[in-house]
Amino acid sequence: MTRPAPQPYRRIATEEAWAPAELLQRYRKLIAGNTLDDPGFNTMWGFYLAGTSERARHIERCMSDLDDIRLQHMEEAGIDMQVLALTAPGVHVLPREEAVAFARVANDELGDAVRRHPAKYAALAAIAPQDPEAAAREIERSVQTLGLKGVILNSHVQGEYLSDRKFWPIFEAAEAMDVPIYLHPNSPPKSMIGPMLECGLDGAIFGFGVETGMHALRLITSGVFDRFPKLQLMLGHMGEALPFWLYRLEYMHRATVNSKRYPAVQPLERSIGQVFRENILITNSGVAWEPAIRFTQQQLGADRVLYAMDYPYQYVIDEVKTLDAMDMPAADKAAFFEGNARRVFRL
Repeated sequence: MTRPAPQPYRRIATEEAWAPAELLQRYRKLIAGNTLDDPGFNTMWGFYLAGTSERARHIERCMSDLDDIRLQHMEEAGIDMQVLALTAPGVHVLPREEAVAFARVANDELGDAVRRHPAKYAALAAIAPQDPEAAAREIERSVQTLGLKGVILNSHVQGEYLSDRKFWPIFEAAEAMDVPIYLHPNSPPKSMIGPMLECGLDGAIFGFGVETGMHALRLITSGVFDRFPKLQLMLGHMGEALPFWLYRLEYMHRATVNSKRYPAVQPLERSIGQVFRENILITNSGVAWEPAIRFTQQQLGADRVLYAMDYPYQYVIDEVKTLDAMDMPAADKAAFFEGNARRVFRL
């Protein structure tokens, strides 16, 4: 397969997964010991770490590599830079103290990788939301000392959502450091996953987007962006479909506020649509589909939609060529592939 042709822009992929080998080993122990009451985690990582399919072996082989395999795949696909982030569920499934320690280990490894390959990698900081104050300190350390460019949140924390105010020191720290938070999918928690798991719709095909889209809406409707108006939240997979629901989300939020049906649904200082246009950034990770990209650019602005591949989960070189060929203004395409990432991550 031929490498995508050079373009007048560099291709910066902004949702690219990684995990240290020691964390994958910890996942193996959790699965083998059957100690985590999380069917989504057990099913997903049981497949990736023990499955014999070509997909499972590809993901395990590529996930921890930050040198030979990954750089070769980037070269073959014409990807000039990856923004690396700890894959789901990250440290969210670990006990509190262990999660805090593993997050530091992961961030130190990513910092080392960026120093080895500064033209190829940037990275987001992993945190342990189980300890919000420690997470806030790790954001500060990772940005100020390691030079990391944002924060990765792998959605819910053992069924808890960050709309709960006890987690808000995380948002305060990210806003203070002026770095974005990437809200990445996690397997739906036990309370949600049952009907999806029984028919194979729990993962990236549907369940990830449902779970993460709901989490993003919980953050918006809880008033996170009223409290932290400069905070930037990134959503992958074309915004977990939320841009295509904006009309109905705004209409029904107004109706629900007016009905006074739910104490948790209160007026916001700005509408959901305004929050999306001012505080939400979208990547196309895993969705190499021109109509969806152009629609989202039209609704939110061409400056709020970024390119991502979703490596190693999705590694399809022809998708790069498809997106290079999109029929859109040259400035918008350059912003999509390169300019927006440079601005958002200060590359």
